[in-house]
Amino acid sequence: MSIFGSMKTAVSGMNAQANRLSTVADNIANVNTTGYKAVSTSFSSLVLPSSGGNYNSGGVQTSVRQAVSDQGDISYTTSSTDLAISGDGFFIVQGPDGTPVLTRAGDFTKDDEGNLVNAAGFMLMGYSYDSGAPAVVVNGFDGLVPVNVNQDGLTAIASTSGIFKGNLDSNAKIAPVAPATAPSANLATTTTDTKKVSMVAYDRLGNKVMYDFYFTKSSVAAAPPPAPPATAATWEVAMFRNADAAVGGATSFPYSTAAVGTGALTFDRDGKMTSPGTVNIADPVTGQTIAMDFSAFTQLGADFSGTGTPNGQAATPVKDVTVDGDGIVYAKYEDGSTKPLYRIPLANVASPDKLTLMSGNVYSANGQSGVTVTGFPQTNGLGTIKSGALEGSNVDLAGELTEMIESQRSYTANSKVFQTGSDIMDVLVNLKR
Repeated sequence: MSIFGSMKTAVSGMNAQANRLSTVADNIANVNTTGYKAVSTSFSSLVLPSSGGNYNSGGVQTSVRQAVSDQGDISYTTSSTDLAISGDGFFIVQGPDGTPVLTRAGDFTKDDEGNLVNAAGFMLMGYSYDSGAPAVVVNGFDGLVPVNVNQDGLTAIASTSGIFKGNLDSNAKIAPVAPATAPSANLATTTTDTKKVSMVAYDRLGNKVMYDFYFTKSSVAAAPPPAPPATAATWEVAMFRNADAAVGGATSFPYSTAAVGTGALTFDRDGKMTSPGTVNIADPVTGQTIAMDFSAFTQLGADFSGTGTPNGQAATPVKDVTVDGDGIVYAKYEDGSTKPLYRIPLANVASPDKLTLMSGNVYSANGQSGVTVTGFPQTNGLGTIKSGALEGSNVDLAGELTEMIESQRSYTANSKVFQTGSDIMDVLVNLKR
């Protein structure tokens, strides 16, 4: 047995407890850090070979473990740009050097350029809707851009399509087509079986343009025996500019301009549409073409109903920015309408606890963690994004204080071993005197 060896063992024990105390100090210091993941110290014995009755004391070595996969408590805030992940996954952020890294810290605020940046200065990355609905790049960070919520000024979007749905009463009688060939020459009133409904769309400048829709049953198909009484029918839909309607008369006819669109809607005996159901509005005033989809209409024995929903947007300012659980960042306008701006992806690795921890509470993948896989929230096992919420640290403060006391006592005990070894060495030195 070597006295010097026992002193080295005591030193290794003190170093191990010092490492343990360091992780405790880090955890306590970051107990209020958004998205912080606790670290802990694991111990393993270091054994030296012994022979006969001689024992060679070895020592202890430490390794640091990260609890990255442990969910922290989620608390709610008043800021819509505060984001928390409930479940697996990481935000993809970019540091000043332009390198994408991963984080759970979602305390994002707008910087002077409108980019969302967290408290550590890392910029949130997402896919833009500038070219339509984005697709995720599963094996890399290509296509990601900084999420910028600076939406100053007014925004107007012209209507290009619309959806009309409802029911056409199967008991309606066949009537002359309401608009005839030239509405300006049509002086007759429409029949009670012709149904009218209006819809507002938007031109290129965001001005509202109202269109009147007329639905008239134009023919009924004969059913071959022994089929039940025929209910298959064709309806004509005619669309006019409401601004061109007659003023002061019993009806809107005659319109001062021709119909901006007409089409036939055909139904089978079950009341289901058999025609394509798409009719275009070609407005000569605005120069727009709006593709109207009527395929959701039915022809059943019920009262007429119809509702139209076009795309497009009036010229309104942005009031707020919101994020839904799928990671879509919406601009919310003063009139209540919304527009998707970005979609925030999440990334994950096979072993999150093996990620490399970097300054700023961010992580990078390595050979032990596995490759980074990117996807949208709520897909492929990824979690949900909660807006107006933050994930807190997963540090257990009471447990850390207990660890600190245990570390202190163990360090003191190891120092006593070293001191005892030192005293024995003094005895050996004094034997020569």
